[in-house]
Amino acid sequence: MLKYLRKWFVTHFWGHSRQRARLVSKDGRCNIEFGNVEAQSRFIFFVDIWTTVLDLKWRYKMTIFISAFLGSWFLFGLLWYVVAYIHKDLPEFHPSVNHTPCVENINGLTSAFLFSLETQVTIGYGFRCVTEQCGTAIFLLIFQSILGVIINSFMCGAILAKISRSKKRAKTITFSKHAVISKRGGKLCLLIRVANLRKSLLIGSHIYGKLLRTTVTPEGETIILDQININFVVDAGNENLFFISPLTIYHIIDHNSPFFHMSAETLLQQDFELVVFLDGTVESTSATCQVRTSYVPEEVLWGYRFAPIVSKTKEGKYRVDFHNFSKTVEVETPHCAMCLYNEKDARARMKRGYDNPNFILSEVNETDDTKM
Repeated sequence: MLKYLRKWFVTHFWGHSRQRARLVSKDGRCNIEFGNVEAQSRFIFFVDIWTTVLDLKWRYKMTIFISAFLGSWFLFGLLWYVVAYIHKDLPEFHPSVNHTPCVENINGLTSAFLFSLETQVTIGYGFRCVTEQCGTAIFLLIFQSILGVIINSFMCGAILAKISRSKKRAKTITFSKHAVISKRGGKLCLLIRVANLRKSLLIGSHIYGKLLRTTVTPEGETIILDQININFVVDAGNENLFFISPLTIYHIIDHNSPFFHMSAETLLQQDFELVVFLDGTVESTSATCQVRTSYVPEEVLWGYRFAPIVSKTKEGKYRVDFHNFSKTVEVETPHCAMCLYNEKDARARMKRGYDNPNFILSEVNETDDTKM
C-alpha cells in the first residue's frame, strides 16, 4: 500500500510541481530554439527552397500554393491586357472592321485575366485565342505555358511530397508511456515497450538511445546536453527487428551503463533525459523514417515490469491487447545494480568455499609412526 501511494505521489504531485525541460517531446518533436542567427544564414533557407517548402506548416503551404497560381494568372493577365492595349485591340480604340487583334475577344482586364487562366491551366474554351498578327503575343503564350508547367509541377509535387512524407508513418509507431527497471535474464535492465500499429513492417529496423545530461569535464568545462550512447537490444539483437508485434527492448545496466550508480532512492534526484530512436525503412514506399521519444526520471519506474500483451486465441491467431501496452506490474527488484552484482559475487564465492561460515579450518598435527 505504501509503495502504491509513493507511486501515485510521484506521478501526480511531483510530476506537476517539477516540470523538467525536454529536448525531445513524447511525440518526437525537438524543443530547441535558435537565437541570434545572422541574416546571411537565414538566406540559406531560400537556397534550399524545396526543403523549406516541405517543412512549412500546412496553412503556410496552402497560402503559397494559392498565391502562386492566382499571382501568376493575374500577372499574365496584366501582360495580355498590355499587349491588347499597345496593339489597340480594346473597344475604346474603336478598331476597324477588318482589324485583326493579337488575341481574339479581349475586351478589358477581366477578359485578359480569363484568357491568362485558360492558357496556363490549358482549359482552352475556344472563345479566345491568339492570332498570327503579333509575334509578341506568340512569345508570351509560349513563356506562360512553360512557366505554368513549372509552377504546377513544383507546387503539386510539394503537396504530394508533404502528404507522403515518412513522418506520417512514424505516427503509427508508439512507445510505452513509462520505462521500467527490473530483472531480466538474471540482469538488471531498463525496459521500454514499442509497438507497430500497422501490419506492414519496417524493414531493417534499428533501435538505439542517447542519454542527455549536464556533465563537468576534469578541466572544469560544463557541457550541457552531453550525449552518452545507450545500447538497446531485444532477444534477437538490435538489428533487423521482426517488427510485426510489440517488442520489449531493454538496456542492460552493467558497469559500463550510466545507470549503474543510480538506485531506486536516488533516481528521482537525477537530472537526465533518455531519448530513444527507432530507424527503419517503410515497406510500402521504401522511404526511411525515424521515430523518437524521451523519458525523464519521473517516467522511469524502478521495480516494475510490463504486463503481458500478446496471447493466442482458440482459433490459433495471435492477439495483441493494447489495453495492457503501458500497464506495469510491480515485481521484486534490487534497489541498485551494484547490490545485485555484489550479491552475485557473494554467491559465487560461497560456491567456491570462500567466505563460507560453515567451512571451518582445523589444524592437524602430523606424527611419524614409522620406526627405524
